[in-house]
Amino acid sequence: MKTVKILGAVVLVAFLAAFNVNSVAGYKVGDIATDFSLKNVDNKKVSLKDIKDAKGYIVVFTCNHCPYAQAYEDRIIALDKKYKKLGYPVVAINPNNPEKQKDDSFVKMQERAKEKKFTFPYLLDEGQKIYPQYGATKTPHVYVLQKTAKGNVVKYIGAIDDNYEDAAAVKVKYVENAVDALVKGKEVSVKETKAIGCSIKA
Repeated sequence: MKTVKILGAVVLVAFLAAFNVNSVAGYKVGDIATDFSLKNVDNKKVSLKDIKDAKGYIVVFTCNHCPYAQAYEDRIIALDKKYKKLGYPVVAINPNNPEKQKDDSFVKMQERAKEKKFTFPYLLDEGQKIYPQYGATKTPHVYVLQKTAKGNVVKYIGAIDDNYEDAAAVKVKYVENAVDALVKGKEVSVKETKAIGCSIKA
């Protein structure tokens, strides 16, 4: 009898854990993403609504230390340079806990942004409150948002392209294709891909 009760308790705990994971799974394509106010490397707070003339946003969860994130830095800069003028600027967010990964401290973020000449906001998710809302799990992990009367609608989630190792060998540019479609008023064909990168350090 005692064994049955224990097994029942284990099943209940597993069920609740699974329910909890699903309930905080983050945004899906078509959801409205809430705005945020996070500290930029220039020590000023940045919100999506503060970015003038934006038609949408390329929100990238990234960081300093991850080799995947580093491999994509130049491509993220290129995305911002190409699409900012079309109304889709990059907004980068570091979701990592600096107590777990010292290379992702705010000071290190400032150094990295200066070294790489970032052309976009590089924000600290202080207290790690924003990345769980989005459901980001990797660095980098991208969310393309379209600004509408209802709010910022999630139009694409996932990887930047299909080859993190070699930019010259990329065959499919997921983020570019998604934003190009939105700029032309078309439907995004590939709405979700698997993000490839380092796990977020909570």
